[in-house]
Amino acid sequence: PPRPGTDFAFEKTTPPGLSRRCFFIMHCGGAWLCFAKARDIIILRDSGCFRIGGVNGMYFEYGDKELDFLRRKDKRLREVIDRIGHIDRTADTGLFSSVVHHIIGQQISVKAQATVWQRMQDTLDEITAGTVLAAGVPKLQALGMTFRKAEYITDFAEKVYTGKFDPDAVAHMSDADAIRELSALKGIGVWTAEMILLFCLQRPDIFSYDDLAIRRGLRMVYHHREIDRQRFEKYRRRFSPYCSVASLYLWAVSGGAIPEMKDYKPKNGGGRK
Repeated sequence: PPRPGTDFAFEKTTPPGLSRRCFFIMHCGGAWLCFAKARDIIILRDSGCFRIGGVNGMYFEYGDKELDFLRRKDKRLREVIDRIGHIDRTADTGLFSSVVHHIIGQQISVKAQATVWQRMQDTLDEITAGTVLAAGVPKLQALGMTFRKAEYITDFAEKVYTGKFDPDAVAHMSDADAIRELSALKGIGVWTAEMILLFCLQRPDIFSYDDLAIRRGLRMVYHHREIDRQRFEKYRRRFSPYCSVASLYLWAVSGGAIPEMKDYKPKNGGGRK
């Protein structure tokens, strides 16, 4: 491997002929180096080296098959896809760490979640049932999470450690059964379970009615004043079996990826649908 001081350039773009879903790519001496797994990445440049720690190193996977299907099924979504382009959305690498990460992130900002998660990785090195139980509630709480979240996480770790919860078995369940099993855990509701299925298990057909941003995205793309359950299910049927990819684009729209799109929900909550 190259030593510190070697002339390195870190590239975010993908060279020709290499899958865009390669997780990290570096260029050194005319050769492209692709790293498929990277919890810690050392990037060397002519100015020295620095470390990026705690990187999941993978994205939710989808490609032309899913996009072509959605383009054929819906003209407005096709316009959104073509306008935004490919979305690289970071995915979790393990079910245990994904559950812990989602518990940490409940009711706090993304920035605060990232801070606590980084502290946890730095402190425990590996996020496993054993390291969580060895740390205990007080040490977890000292990382910046609430006492209740620390309790939820240690309770989950104990279930995994004793075999009461089997992550591998859940990974092989149907969507409905996996959501039921995950939402039975302390601190995990249906919406969180759905997000774990999408961003950890990479299930292709997740479409969460409880996700306010998805419903906002639907209002913005299709000019609805409100999205009730019946209307939501209509779009679920239209986008299935690739609802997860549709969700990525609706989240992007909701977050302002297309500035001229607006939310048609009346400010007073009334009006025709």
